[in-house]
Order: sequence, then structure tokens, then C-alpha cells
Amino acid sequence: MDGVTLRRDGHVAEIVLDRPEALNALSTAMARRLAAVCAEVAADASVRAVVLGAAGEKAFCVGADLKERGAMTDEEILAQRPVFRAAFGGVLNLPQPVVAAVHGYALGGGCEFALSADIVVADESAVFGLPEVGVGLVPGGGGTQLALRRLGPGKAADLVFTGRRLRIEEALAYGLADRRVPAGTAREEALGIAEVIARNSPTAVRAAKRAMRLGGGTALDAALDLEENAWRTAAFSADRREGIAAFNEKRKPVWPS
Repeated sequence: MDGVTLRRDGHVAEIVLDRPEALNALSTAMARRLAAVCAEVAADASVRAVVLGAAGEKAFCVGADLKERGAMTDEEILAQRPVFRAAFGGVLNLPQPVVAAVHGYALGGGCEFALSADIVVADESAVFGLPEVGVGLVPGGGGTQLALRRLGPGKAADLVFTGRRLRIEEALAYGLADRRVPAGTAREEALGIAEVIARNSPTAVRAAKRAMRLGGGTALDAALDLEENAWRTAAFSADRREGIAAFNEKRKPVWPS
């Protein structure tokens, strides 16, 4: 449906970029659908972890649909902008941990979707890049800022200013990918990670994600205050009481949240 499919399995939601005939290039309709799906998942308390994957064999996502954009007027491109920002923001602002399952080309917006995730699993076919400057654009899905925070200023500048592509070995060295897996297995690995996350306290995991996201680039004293707030959120929750009781009773916890 409009290039994005949502699947649920227990406490894990899988958001699939599903426009393989266009290498999952992001069209206006696809961006609207993605923003709506992310809003639905964010509001669902039963979802504890999210996998962001893609259909087809060649690409995770090659960025914006330049064929669509090439036929647009300046006014139409400007009107498209908030739609795209809502799509990228939808992924970035999911309260649940997001595991990206990357295969093939992750270029432009595709690379930005990976940068928006908390954990990036990439298979041996993965190719990352932010090539926007080569077509007269600036990364606009968070690429400049997310690369800066994830990779550091030098590596971010290298990636953004040259527009070059990074294959899996270099992507791992740069910090664009967190786990390398054999070709064709990124989804399986990402779902496994998400299932492990989903077994932990939803209250604690969400609080920890919020602290880490807000703490990036923040002065240490202020960041430690964010951690304190996260600790208090978890420590005085029903999840903490259940978690300790389950530990002492040598059983698996049944999270009330």
C-alpha cells in the first residue's frame, strides 16, 4: 500500500519499504504512508521494538524519487518538503528501539533512514552513501546532523562533501553499520535483535532510548540529569517491581507496561 507495509509479530513491528520496482525510492505517496505507519506504531503500547527493512534484492532505499521530483515545479518541491520531513521524523522519533535491516543500496534518504535507527544490521551487499551534493542538493532527511552525531565531524564531512559510497567494510569502520551479516540475512538478524529487546522491560527500554537520544551532543552534566530522569522513570515503575520479583523467583518477567 503506497510503498510501505506494516507487519506485527508479538511485540515486534516490522516496517517494510515496499517499492522494489523503483529500488524503494521515496515518493510523495510513500512518504505520507511511512509517516502514518510510524505514527500508528509509536502510539501502540504493545510494540516494544521495530525493524525497518525493505523489499526486493537490490536496494534498501536509493533516496528520493528523482523521476517524480524532476517533473515537479519549485512550488511543488517546496510543498513536498513537510511530507518528507514527517516521514524521516516518523522513523527518527519512534519511542521504541529501531533496528534497520540494510541490504543493497542505502543511498541518500536510504542512508538517512539507517542513520535514524538505533542499531544498523547490514549484510555484505550493503552500500551506503549521501550523494546529494552531486545532484545539487543537501541531505535533507537528517543526514548532515545524524552523520555528524554518529560518525564524528571528519567522517561526516568526508561522506557528505564527497558523496562517495561506502561498502560494508568501510561502513563498519566508519560506524554506519553496527553488525555485518551474510548476504540475504539482515532481516533475520534484525528480527532476532528486536525479539531480544522486546523481552526486556518496555518502560526501561523506552526511557533508556530517550536518555541516549536526548543526551547526544549535550554537556555531560545535563546528559547525566537525563539519565537520572530515565533511571527514576524505570526505578519507580511497575516494571521494576515485576523485574526484581521475577529475578528472585527465578522466572521470566511478565511486564505490566
